[in-house]
Amino acid sequence: MPQVSVCIPTYNRAEFLAYAVNSVLAQTYTDFELIICDDGSTDQTPELVHQWQDPRIRYIQHPTNIGRSQNMQSGFKAASGTYFIKFDDDDALTPKFLEKTVLVLDSNPSVDFVCTNHWIINAQHERVESATKENAAKWGKDKLNSGIISDLVTETFQYQSLQVGSTLFRRECLAAVNYMRPEADGCEDFDLLVRLAIAGKQGYFLPELLMEYRLHGGQTSLKQKIHFLKAKLFCLKSYQFIDESLEKLRLEKIAGIQQALAFRLIENGETLEGRKLLQQSHQFLGSSQKATFALLLSYLPIHWRKLAFESFRKLRSQDYAEQVRSLADS
Repeated sequence: MPQVSVCIPTYNRAEFLAYAVNSVLAQTYTDFELIICDDGSTDQTPELVHQWQDPRIRYIQHPTNIGRSQNMQSGFKAASGTYFIKFDDDDALTPKFLEKTVLVLDSNPSVDFVCTNHWIINAQHERVESATKENAAKWGKDKLNSGIISDLVTETFQYQSLQVGSTLFRRECLAAVNYMRPEADGCEDFDLLVRLAIAGKQGYFLPELLMEYRLHGGQTSLKQKIHFLKAKLFCLKSYQFIDESLEKLRLEKIAGIQQALAFRLIENGETLEGRKLLQQSHQFLGSSQKATFALLLSYLPIHWRKLAFESFRKLRSQDYAEQVRSLADS
């Protein structure tokens, strides 16, 4: 039985999957199994996977699309390793990721998982140093010290400093919290880490850049954004914190997501539900120019709404993630 199970859930990403798989096969630590769970891909994914003749690779091919969370669950249920990592089909591990993270877990029996820092890479597999630094600063990774994380709830919920794809877990700790919840589809990683923290699990941070997280072209559709926001709202409403400041923050986050979801629903023509959410968020956040703007737009025909929202987005300055993605589209 392998010590580590590596899971790569995939769906129609044959152009990136080879890079992800080869990054696992190139690990200096070799006691692993690689589970590729395919959520009903209709591209060249099956043909690509069958090219590898490595006995450590297991291919789970679902005949139809069963959804992100269910696909991830299928890989987790098939895993047999003591340790487990899941990362996306367009990302990659650096050669010493398993060697260094396994050593931490082997040396610290009380630690449930170890998270590393990561590179930002673009569509051409190039590491973007400026975006990597900005990402670390945005999520507070540059302030985390090496070792056991003292306040895991704050790091996972408030700062969202950790990332599932750059983390090696003890499989038993994931099983204890039911791994991925289908209702959280779209923000499963955030949900998993918060629930681990609430359950009292212990995390360790390794500040080395041992994983590659890809930013590439292709805009998320409005439907996907609405799906994500609804999932995030489900997650936030399912938590409860003893700490008063964190509980207040949770309520603020709920109101913020309600407002963001209201904007998207109004843009999509779901006017009544959007206005209702704006009213709910107003009770906590108060009035704002953005909310007033969205409410006014809700009385316009859908075509004009979409043009207005799109024009508003173009006025914003791009952050590092949007800059890296836009290079792929140029």
